Amino acid sequence: MAIDAGASAVGLVSAMPSGPGPIPEDLIAEIAATIPPGVSSFLLTCLQDAASIIDQQRRLGVNTIQICDRLTHGSYQDLRDALPGISLVQVVHVTGPEAVDEAIEVAPHVDAILLDSGNQSLEIKELGGTGRTHDWNLSRKIREAIDVPLFLAGGLNPSNVAAAIREVQPFGIDVCSGLRTNGALDPQKLTAFFTQINADLER
Repeated sequence: MAIDAGASAVGLVSAMPSGPGPIPEDLIAEIAATIPPGVSSFLLTCLQDAASIIDQQRRLGVNTIQICDRLTHGSYQDLRDALPGISLVQVVHVTGPEAVDEAIEVAPHVDAILLDSGNQSLEIKELGGTGRTHDWNLSRKIREAIDVPLFLAGGLNPSNVAAAIREVQPFGIDVCSGLRTNGALDPQKLTAFFTQINADLER
């Protein structure tokens, strides 16, 4: 449904401490194997050590890893060496101005930065799917300060996505909870979302 609507990437959410959308790893592998050429398969992972992320990618066969928490064991170079050809996208959660420095520090080591509205400091971490927007002024500052593509996430939906694109001018956008109804992807919201994006691009 997402690809038919125009999505250039599909996010496959593995186990997370909170938020909507996690699916079993065997289903992630099954979906990743059916995604057509030209559409990226993003694995959203909360794992924080390079060795475990490497094992996860090899099991699931995705072509992009979206690291939703900070990498604490091993390095991005470990991931590069073990997984040639696999794109690395690091999530930075925009909780305040410190996110600018975090994004600048990590950007040289990854293929893209994704800005979201989670919070890793909570007792139960929020690593995405919060449905909340964050300060888009900070998002724009980050985009202007880094030399890799920037994806914008966090509370996007059909009513605000055009404004978000105009304000931040990201390379791409990422959406989860804003297109769901009762936990499932809503085809009407999906269509409305792409209608707003396409209308904005035509301006």
